[in-house]
Amino acid sequence: MLKFLICGPFGVELRVMSGLSRATGRRRVQYAALPYRLNGKTRTEVMLVTSRETQRWIIPKGWPQKGKAPHDSAAREAFEEAGVVGAVGKRSVGSFPYQKRLKNGGVTVCEVHVFPLRVRRQRKQWPEKEQREVKWLSAKEAAETVKEPMLGEIIRRLAHKTVD
Repeated sequence: MLKFLICGPFGVELRVMSGLSRATGRRRVQYAALPYRLNGKTRTEVMLVTSRETQRWIIPKGWPQKGKAPHDSAAREAFEEAGVVGAVGKRSVGSFPYQKRLKNGGVTVCEVHVFPLRVRRQRKQWPEKEQREVKWLSAKEAAETVKEPMLGEIIRRLAHKTVD
C-alpha cells in the first residue's frame, strides 16, 4: 500500500495510508445522512450518533452501495446506525473531508457527501442499536459538537434553510 504525507487542517503533517486512487489522486467517497426534524416552526434539531471505534459524535455515513443512488445509500446508513426513516433529499447539501481509521491501523482520507434526511420516525430496533449512542441536539449544539468544522458549517446552513 502506498504511503505519503499530507498537510492536515492546521498545517500538521500526517502519515496516511493511501485510500486514494494512485492514478487520479482522488479521495475515497462516502455518503452520509444528516437526520433532522423541526421542533415547532423555527427550531431545527439534528440527530448525531457515536462512531463505533472512537465514540465521537458524527452523522450516519458509509461506503457507496452497489446499485443504489448516493442519497439512498445515505438513507440506508441512517437506518442501520440510528434506526431513523424519513424523506431523504436527492441532492447533496455539501461535503467534508475526514480521516478514517482503518482496521490495519492506517488512515485514509474520505470525502463525505451529505444528504438531508427529514426524519418521520425512529424504529424501536435497528441493526447497530447496541453499538452506538444516538441523541437529538439543536442545530447550533450539533454544529459545535461535531469535530469536523466543515460538517458543522453544513449543519448550520441546513438549519437556516429549514426555517427560512
